[in-house]
Amino acid sequence: MKINCIVVDDSSIQRLTITKLVTENPNLSLVGEFSNAIEAKNCITNKNVDLVFLDIEMPVISGFDLLDGLKAKPQVIFITSKTEYAVKAFDYAATDYLHKPITRERFNVAVKKAMNFVLLGKENSDEESPFIFIKSNLKKLKIYISRIKWIEAYGDYVKVITDEDNHLVLSTMKAFENELPKDKFIRVHKSFIVNIDKIDKFNSKFAEIGTNKIPLSRNKKEDLVKAIENA
Repeated sequence: MKINCIVVDDSSIQRLTITKLVTENPNLSLVGEFSNAIEAKNCITNKNVDLVFLDIEMPVISGFDLLDGLKAKPQVIFITSKTEYAVKAFDYAATDYLHKPITRERFNVAVKKAMNFVLLGKENSDEESPFIFIKSNLKKLKIYISRIKWIEAYGDYVKVITDEDNHLVLSTMKAFENELPKDKFIRVHKSFIVNIDKIDKFNSKFAEIGTNKIPLSRNKKEDLVKAIENA
């Protein structure tokens, strides 16, 4: 599992330093890097951003002002050259507070804290999330619906692809489709069922989930558009 993050700092040198640390950390996925809070806010509003590496002192709109203007706030790790903002930073429920210059060791400690928050949040949400049981490798497994990315036909089996793993289940596509909530999953091809919430983008030929392209039958695009609008 990776955390989607952005870097916000008006210093190009500092942005380069932080983005390098981000790209070298296997738990992070860089969505974007910005020199001002306005561009960063647009990204946070329109994309899936879990974590912000945020400078405090920026021209026009400060890091604190950026957070004040957000309805839904991602995790934030403040990055600053000054220590006097530390108390105020934690009023914003900051995950961590990094003082420039930043070492790789200290950076990775902060990222680990962010990972722990994400995992804790998943565990808490899973307690009330709907699930199904599947039989794979002679074992019964509890699979949370929200973690299923897609299901594909695989001979006499179906392959269930989740956020964490893949599972082969002896079943037909139709039988497995009947186990899934109709408002969350759609059959986009004779061999594929996708979780609507996991789709990043689509065109007339494919529905994309991350870097994976799921074939889209010609007559299914309109159904997919309606499903996404009603999701």
